[in-house]
Amino acid sequence: MSDIQLTLSEYLNTVSEVIKIAFQEAVWVKAEIRNLNIKSGHYYLELSEKEQDTDKLVASCKATIWKFTAQKIVLKFERESGIELTKDLNVLIKVRARFDAQYGFSVNVEDIDSSFTLGELAKRYLQIVEKLTQENLINRNKLLAQPFDIQHVLVIAPENAAGLGDFKKDADFLQKTGLCHFQYQAATFQGNTAANSIMNALGTGLREWAQQYDFPPDLIVIIRGGGSVNDLAYLNDYDLATLLCKRSVPIWVGIGHEKDRTILDEIANRSFDTPSKVIAGIRNVIVDRAHQAYDFYQSIQVLSQHQIAAYQSQNEHLIKIIQTLSQAQLNQTTRNLQLLKTSTAYFAQQNLKQATIQIETYMRETLLQNPNNVLAKGYAVVRQHGKAIKSVKQISSSDISIEMQDGLIHAHVKEVTSHE
Repeated sequence: MSDIQLTLSEYLNTVSEVIKIAFQEAVWVKAEIRNLNIKSGHYYLELSEKEQDTDKLVASCKATIWKFTAQKIVLKFERESGIELTKDLNVLIKVRARFDAQYGFSVNVEDIDSSFTLGELAKRYLQIVEKLTQENLINRNKLLAQPFDIQHVLVIAPENAAGLGDFKKDADFLQKTGLCHFQYQAATFQGNTAANSIMNALGTGLREWAQQYDFPPDLIVIIRGGGSVNDLAYLNDYDLATLLCKRSVPIWVGIGHEKDRTILDEIANRSFDTPSKVIAGIRNVIVDRAHQAYDFYQSIQVLSQHQIAAYQSQNEHLIKIIQTLSQAQLNQTTRNLQLLKTSTAYFAQQNLKQATIQIETYMRETLLQNPNNVLAKGYAVVRQHGKAIKSVKQISSSDISIEMQDGLIHAHVKEVTSHE
């Protein structure tokens, strides 16, 4: 055989034939559904097996539930178990091996044992619900009144869990702003000790609370992130449920994702899908109270506005009276100013006419005073050294000139007689 040379497809096809011969019959296999996708009605799964203590992956393969098979076995499984077929489920499935030269090894799922998944844990879940119902405890916490306002909260959660981190994103903001105070108590939520750990954490938290405050918390919050059905099943404990049912403080829980449900969801005052939705619920209550306070504030504003409006109406009436009187006074003043302006213009025009007449008179007189006109009337101008002489006292020599209308006379002065 070592000398035989085969193509890859020939070799893989030979392997496929060997698998068909060796695994002609379907076999029941225990596995965890690591991943699941649904396309066109076909279920494509990734099956895995982990070491119990370390969660180390020791085996995995692909699996398919074809549409015509899924319509039968998936609906049957979900109806019998009350659990939706999803990832993280531990299942007992009947598979037939299949090897394809192109796509590799996978198995076709032909049946799912619902009783294996449901198991004793699911039966115990129903038994606890029934017992709490018979003892009238299951709705006891659920019927407690929701706090009018939420200011103090005791939180039970796994330490450093992702769900707690999601919760604290908003919780830290509320605490930082002084709207709500949160006190945290760590507990284990997986394994056989989960129920006792939560009960101990609750007891310790309430004792520490009593040492700090003289009033109970407004809420007890129990949260953890999502997990497999088997992980969450550890929370289905009768003693834990009974303890929580008897609390006089409303209990809000947010455990797992949307499709996960535990006994704590059954008995809680309010149950949420995730820790994030729990803190959102707390925030909503605080916001609602703030809105109520704002509504009251608005009512006060409206009543105040009505009173102010009444005074404003009176003021507006008085303002209109003042405006009317002011406008009348302004109109009268405007008329007076217009009258004064008209009068001033009239008198200015009269003065201008009078001034014009006077100017014309002065101009006529000035023209009449012209030396040529004076000389024409028989007057003469006496000059000495080219300057006109107005007084006999100005004569300094015997030679003078006399200017008349039609010429000059050069004369010699013999005698000067003053009228003084």
